[in-house]
Order: sequence, then structure tokens, then C-alpha cells
Amino acid sequence: MCCQTNVYEPMKTVETIPVRGRRMLKAFIRFPFDLFKDCPQWVPAFEDDEMKSLSDENPSLAFCERELYLARRDGKIVGRVAAIINHKANDKWGEKTVRFGWIDFIEDFDVAKALVDAVVAWGRERGATKVKGPLGFTDMDREGLLVEGFEHDSPFTVIYNFPYYGEYLERMGFRKDVDWTQRYIDLPDTLPPMFQYADLVEKRYGLHIWRGKNIREMAKRGREMFHVLNDAFAPLYEYSKLTEEQIDGYVKQYVPIMNKDLVAFCVNEEDKLVGFTVTMPSISRAVRKAKGRLFPFGFIPILRSLRHNDTIEALLIGVLPEYQGKGANVLMFKYIHENCIRLGIKRMLLNPQLEENYKVQSLFGEYDPKPFQRRRSYVMEL
Repeated sequence: MCCQTNVYEPMKTVETIPVRGRRMLKAFIRFPFDLFKDCPQWVPAFEDDEMKSLSDENPSLAFCERELYLARRDGKIVGRVAAIINHKANDKWGEKTVRFGWIDFIEDFDVAKALVDAVVAWGRERGATKVKGPLGFTDMDREGLLVEGFEHDSPFTVIYNFPYYGEYLERMGFRKDVDWTQRYIDLPDTLPPMFQYADLVEKRYGLHIWRGKNIREMAKRGREMFHVLNDAFAPLYEYSKLTEEQIDGYVKQYVPIMNKDLVAFCVNEEDKLVGFTVTMPSISRAVRKAKGRLFPFGFIPILRSLRHNDTIEALLIGVLPEYQGKGANVLMFKYIHENCIRLGIKRMLLNPQLEENYKVQSLFGEYDPKPFQRRRSYVMEL
């Protein structure tokens, strides 16, 4: 079980201060390193990625507003939070919601409430009638408070927090909005029976797996992938479509580290991308060892994890609506499983999946997935 932080004296005044300037932003980003220093399950985000996400460089600010706050007591930082309004999502879902994200705080209710109060006040000034979180600018950011599975090492791409976070939010009046479940599967050395239908899928629907030869070709498909994601994820919780600028950034960020054996692109007879599955070796322990920094030497353990690993994480799965239920997933999972057998990979950690997204929840039935962690988005009316 993860360790708890020290309890600070509750009588001293908590002040919340807007983040101004690079020095305060860096303090905002580095605060969790102190908070979780004795918690072996926590994994940091890359510091450079956080700087880009939380600074004016973030292309999401074309349709989002944000304010960052630090909580201090006696000059010491004791918490942080981001207040975000995604106008595109609010327009799509007919809401006036302010989001909170990047929320971390010591084990002290007064600190947690001061941070949430700052988000609420900021949101109310802009017409918000409810507050939700933890959520980021878009679905590509970390989201969902951990509520089950604290004993497991955190995947690199998700939030880790102490159990008292949820207790404090519920004490403030927050309630569950949605849950994401995360499961894992042990990969057998032989393919499951579901793959016997792969040839039938190819013949009936004209689908096949596209195999890229180089990074340039992968980048082209990467752009298509995010367009498929926009269509496939459109009906999902709080989703707002990625812009071309955002897609450009994600292609540059992720395509160079893709392993073509662990990424499946499914195309139709016209060579149009209709589905994708992106997995990669687990780098959680390596990122923890690197302390969230690639340089000067952090890239070394990360490269080792990418090249030598028996566990992969499924990061993104999407199929165009008109091709859902037509077996694209069978072709993609078969391709990745065959490569996992060849590469000696024994376990796959699935990406967080909305509890009520039964289509995705049922995709892995023949693998008999086991529970791993559960995450929750909370909501409170204002």
C-alpha cells in the first residue's frame, strides 16, 4: 500500500495564489515530487511535457481558458490545482462547466477545500454552474481520480493520488459522475480462438493490417489515427475534437517512439484508416528512476524499458463508427498478440475504459481481463 504524507497543522491560514511566471510554474510542476517522495507507486509526468501543457504553448488554449493556483501555508507550498474551461466541450454538451485538474495536496482538508474554492470562484466569475474533475484540457491529458488499486504501480499515462483525495472531495459535496475501469490481461503463448475469424473479416469487409516501413509513413498514418480518434471518441464523456494544431503536436511527440510491431493500423480496400490500436512497453519504473526528466541521463533507463520489457500498455484503441462490430479489432489484436509472442511480452495493461462503454469493455472477453485500477470523475453543482 502507498504511504501517506505527513499531516500538517490545520490551524494555520492557507492562501491560494495564481501562478505567474516560469519560476512559479516550475514550482507547480515539481510539487508532486515532494508530496510523493516516499510513495513507490507514483510515477511523474515528463517535466518538459508538463511545461508545454500548462504554459501558453498549449494549443488547447485556442478554445480553453485556464488558471493555475498554488496553495501555501507559512510560505511552504502545500497544494496545487488547475482551473480549466473547455468552451468547445461545454458547447457540445450544453454545459457551463469549470474543470479542475492537476490537483494535488497534503493530507489536510483545509488545503484541499482552499484549492477547490479557488477553482469554483474562478469558474463562477465566468458563468460556470458546475465543477467537474479531475479532467484536463482534452482527453489526451491525465484524467480521473484513483479510487481503487492504490497498491499497484501507476501506469505512466494516468493519475496517481493518495486515498484521502477522494474522501475530501466527497466531504465537500462532490459525487461520482463517471468511472473508468482499468484491467490487465496475461497474454498466452498461443492465440485465442477468436482469431480464427480473421480471414473471414478480411474477405467480407475488405480490411487488412497496414504495415509501415519507416517513421515518415508512420507519421502519415499517425495523423489519420487522430482523425479516426475524433470520430470514434465523439460520443464519449466530455470529449471535444482535437484541432489540427493539436494533432500536429501529438504526431511529433508520439510517432517517433512508436514500435511498429506494437501498433496496429487497420485499413479498408481504399487504403483508408478505419481503426487503430496503440500499445507500447511499460516505462513507469524507468520514468520514476529518471525523475521525470529525459536529460542528461534519464533517457537511458527509458530506452532500456522500450527495448527490453515483458509488459506493454494499451494506450489508445479506436474504430470508425461505421466499422464498429465488423471485426477490425480482431485483425488488430491478432497482429499485436503475434508480435507479443515473438517479442516475449507476457502481459498487457489495458487503457482506462469508461465503465458504461460496453462495446469496449467486451472486446477483450476471451482474454479474461483482471481488475487493476478504477478512476473517477467527480461533479458538484454550483
